Amino acid sequence: MNNRILALLATTTASAIYGVNHTIAKGLMPDVIGAYGFILLRVLGAAIIFWLISIFYPSEKIDKKDWLRMIGCAFMGMAINMLAFFKGLSLSTPINSSVVITLVPVLLLLLSAFFLKERITKIKSIGIGLGLIGALILILFGVKTQINAPNIPLGNILFIVNAIAYSVYLIMVKPLVIKYSSITLMKFFFLFAILINLPVGITQFVEVDWMQLSFDSIWKLAFVVIATTVFTYLFNIYALKQLSPSTIGAFIYLQPLIATGFAIFVGADQLSTLRIAAALLIFLGVFLSTRTSKSL
Repeated sequence: MNNRILALLATTTASAIYGVNHTIAKGLMPDVIGAYGFILLRVLGAAIIFWLISIFYPSEKIDKKDWLRMIGCAFMGMAINMLAFFKGLSLSTPINSSVVITLVPVLLLLLSAFFLKERITKIKSIGIGLGLIGALILILFGVKTQINAPNIPLGNILFIVNAIAYSVYLIMVKPLVIKYSSITLMKFFFLFAILINLPVGITQFVEVDWMQLSFDSIWKLAFVVIATTVFTYLFNIYALKQLSPSTIGAFIYLQPLIATGFAIFVGADQLSTLRIAAALLIFLGVFLSTRTSKSL
């Protein structure tokens, strides 16, 4: 099996884990742990795991010029990205989060045009517009009466902040994955992420009665730390060694299908005509905006 196929499998698996995570993480907040405390748990757990794994890998020297980019990656990918997503998930719904996140390919297109000077065609511009309209429908007209979704419009706005931060992270990290191993990058990213998230999440983190947690809560917390954090970030970093950020972004299309099916299956969310319409607009938008020049 060649490296490209392995990279495609890695990013597919990461998207599948993210899709299930929309519902699993939602069920823990805010009763078990607050959104910001949850992020501190994620980065702390991931940092410990990656530093333990790094013992079995050769140590790599980081160029001085790369430290600032590494801190920036941690800030966008393990702080702003995570904080916005989990706070948004505590306010909105799993299906909304999985739909809005599909804007990432569109955002990656815009960032690539700005930083890499790639041309945006008329068709792609139409796609960007449709995707944004779909997201705005969810933000402005989303149902506001669902259980455990106290502020859906604000939550959906935070999902867009999450999508922007994640897109910037993928653009920023690409030069680093060419120079350093995945384990080296992850251990430093999450170490910096602890320092960045500590002031924000420490209060909610210490409020958790860790000794009284149920088994159901423990396995869900472990899933988010190990699968949603360690595995997904490691898989995507590995995939970036073989694939472009826009290609990895395209796999986010899988998330709404997985998240919606899982959320409905466990009774954590439900479909509506408005959501279907918004989802169709976003899917059409990302399809048009990510088509190659040969297909236009």
